[in-house]
Amino acid sequence: METQNPLFEEENQRLQDTFQEIERQRSSIGPVYRGHDFTEQLLEEKREESRQRLDLLGNEPYFGRLDFREEGKPEPLPLYIGKRGMDLQKTGEPYVIDWRAPVASLFYSFTGGDASVSYDAPDGTIHGDIYRKRNLSIRDKKLGRIVDSYERGGDNIGLNDEFLLYKLGDKKDNRLRDIVSTIQAEQDQIIRAPRYKALIIQGAAGSGKTTVALHRLAFLLYQYQQQIRAERMIIFAPNTMFLDYISGVLPELGVGHVKQTTFVEWALERLNANVRLAKDTSEGNHWFSLDGARPSIDDETPGRFKGSIAFKELLDEKLKRFEENFLEAQPFEAWEGRILSPDTIREWFEVEYRHYPLATRRDRVAARINRWLEMQLNTIGDPKIRKDKSKTGKQRLRAYTNKLPKADAFIFYQSVFASGADEGGIPKKVLEGTQSYLKKGFVQPEDLAALVWIHYKFNGSENLAFDHVVVDEAQDVSPLQIALLNTFMNEPSFTILGDLAQGIHAYRGVQRWEELSDLFAEEHRSYHVLRQSYRSTLEIIEFANRILPHTETGLPPAVPVFRSGDPVDIVRLEREEEKIPFIDSFIRDNRERGMNTIAIIGRTNEECARLHEEMVQAGIEANLISEGQTQYRGGVTIVPVYLAKGLEFDAVLITNANERQYALTPQDAKLLYVGCTRALHRLTLYYYGQETELLA
Repeated sequence: METQNPLFEEENQRLQDTFQEIERQRSSIGPVYRGHDFTEQLLEEKREESRQRLDLLGNEPYFGRLDFREEGKPEPLPLYIGKRGMDLQKTGEPYVIDWRAPVASLFYSFTGGDASVSYDAPDGTIHGDIYRKRNLSIRDKKLGRIVDSYERGGDNIGLNDEFLLYKLGDKKDNRLRDIVSTIQAEQDQIIRAPRYKALIIQGAAGSGKTTVALHRLAFLLYQYQQQIRAERMIIFAPNTMFLDYISGVLPELGVGHVKQTTFVEWALERLNANVRLAKDTSEGNHWFSLDGARPSIDDETPGRFKGSIAFKELLDEKLKRFEENFLEAQPFEAWEGRILSPDTIREWFEVEYRHYPLATRRDRVAARINRWLEMQLNTIGDPKIRKDKSKTGKQRLRAYTNKLPKADAFIFYQSVFASGADEGGIPKKVLEGTQSYLKKGFVQPEDLAALVWIHYKFNGSENLAFDHVVVDEAQDVSPLQIALLNTFMNEPSFTILGDLAQGIHAYRGVQRWEELSDLFAEEHRSYHVLRQSYRSTLEIIEFANRILPHTETGLPPAVPVFRSGDPVDIVRLEREEEKIPFIDSFIRDNRERGMNTIAIIGRTNEECARLHEEMVQAGIEANLISEGQTQYRGGVTIVPVYLAKGLEFDAVLITNANERQYALTPQDAKLLYVGCTRALHRLTLYYYGQETELLA
């Protein structure tokens, strides 16, 4: 048995020693301070950080061991690598190495061989040799699996992937988990990339894009802890349910206070909720009607145009003219004979206050005129006359300032589209469609980036600054959104990740990554491709790769980790009445096989709502996911395909994959590709009528 193995005994003893050290350090911190002494309160913050770090270590102290002999040293030193670091209390010697430390990079970058290795440390490059690379699985404070993926002088055949496959075989729950124990070399390269870069990552479905981005945040906070703060980092995700799904990763890595939001929520916050968002009941069906018509998507599609840099340039030109004509050549006459010249007012506006944003300049000019008025009143000796002149002057000042244009983003945006027909520059279909709802006082999500840009030009950054920005599902964002976010940085520091093959919102997103990379200077950008897919079995990935060419993205097929499973099932149902019994059988079968999360993925919101109602009537329990939902609960889930993006499930059933639901078009191919790549272990599709040609 493994527990009688000397190797197991050695590692188990080391683990028990580690737990004892953690407990000693935990006990020495002392009780929580609850008093009011300011100095003690500051010290208590540090003590609480130590408690949390030790608590995290107490769950899983480490996951890897690297025996490394530094050049010039006689013997290799075993380095134990964990999510957080810990030094011995008595000697101060490193006992557990933080996975983000420079030397720990060898654990991820080393893939075998007897050649010397090196890593960059604060004191310079350190050279040496690796003698052993060992993976350790610790659960519930007990040592489980031990895998030596490399031993110097051994044959090391096939060992490198054994621990990875072991971890990938785990069943899912309702949360995304960290991958710190299984980070691969190409992922580690992205995680440890320099800070001042806009990293654009094209990743195949299941390549770990999101987890890589989250681990990159943790690395940057460790590597640049004197220059950046978690409070000045932000993650943009596609929806609030996805935010809930990924919410456990950063705390597990010991990172807190990173803002996680959607672009819509962030934009409305910037605009102080001064705009009303139109209720969009078509989301998820947009451009994907089931009547056989699939509208074309081009640069004059409303979402594409209003998210373009061309639209930003058009806005900038109109903003420039608005500012130039902001002040009329009118004097301010406080009362008869007491006049402030328009040249003086313009001098204040254009020279003295030119460095302020427009809204602030407007307010300061008004305040300056008011001060001038007070000075004029102070020259009047008679109190009665001064009171009369004050009343007249202040009434005229209110009238004068009310005539000044309002630096209001929504009012200006309305004027852009009101004048667009005369001045050109806005495509007719964009103009007419936008005018109709702007007149009613509403905006669409596709308008928000432009509105925030105008608000920024009017009000400045309002003390908002980012140290790093993560944009997930970036194929669905616009160039204007990225350009806007970049204005809140001194230098670009982005992790922008997505998959063009999953660009199911192409009516508002990008079709080429160059649309985003061209926003940054060459020295401030880098492009990375992750082709290896870790999520699904070999059979599922090869099946999804058959759909990929129909997306017309030109992307290469995903490369599976060799984890074989059940074949993909495609089942033809003769009658619709067979649907519910088939779904019930699918759920029962997969539960018996130990599948914790099971998804029934439908084509539209309406289809999923009907299906949920039918399943409830049949006594089949399931959670329905719909637009605006904030939590993913796990278990059996019914979800429209567009909301399944980013999630993953042990078993997936695609409903009614026929030629009507999934036509032979790039957009439908992307939808079906998304649905199929949600499955980790089992994938089944059923249909009535004619099977979709996308599966041919």
